[in-house]
Amino acid sequence: MTHSEENYIKGIYHLSEAGAGSVSTTTLATHMETKPSSVTDMIKRLAGKELVNYKKYQGVRLTEQGQLKALQIIRKHRLWETFLVEKLDFNWDEVHEVAEQLEHIKSDMLVDRLDALLDYPDYDPHGDPIPDKDGAFKTRDKKLLANLGPGKSGQCVGVVDSSAAYLKFLDKHGIALGDSITVLEREEFDQSLKIRIGTRNFSVSQRIASNLYVKPIEN
Repeated sequence: MTHSEENYIKGIYHLSEAGAGSVSTTTLATHMETKPSSVTDMIKRLAGKELVNYKKYQGVRLTEQGQLKALQIIRKHRLWETFLVEKLDFNWDEVHEVAEQLEHIKSDMLVDRLDALLDYPDYDPHGDPIPDKDGAFKTRDKKLLANLGPGKSGQCVGVVDSSAAYLKFLDKHGIALGDSITVLEREEFDQSLKIRIGTRNFSVSQRIASNLYVKPIEN
């Protein structure tokens, strides 16, 4: 597969996971930042390789083979992100673009040894699950911080928005994976939250809280 084909496969996977269904060519074109006509051409190529099923006006879905291929690409991406943070001291907001390049390396042996070197991690630096070579990955109970009620606590386990800008915001305010977060109050007007992390009390917007995953902690 070409790099472009792999990027499309990965894009279709992420969009279908978010929407739990077929992906329209318009949505895919927006995601890939290209023209709908280019998307249609690529879908035909991928269908010819039995990686997607496409019906006009109904959108595109990955085949079982296509889904496995997408998960293998995602596995490489997340392993490389983990390697960059744990072994090369990159910040978590610096690794995505580099991993985008490294994920296209074809050597299965290299990826398996990378996995072993990192002691077979289940999650990447952003809290996303890392699939194994067969596409299986762990799931865990989590919810958005925005959906946690006052008086409830949760452990920060991941982010929805992994953009550098959002991750830098979290760093600036001392919010990190593993932190225990308690919701103290919710503002009725704008749904912003007053939270506690350690001994610090401060407020976060509804937008910030809607991009942060927590694992509920029983009080």
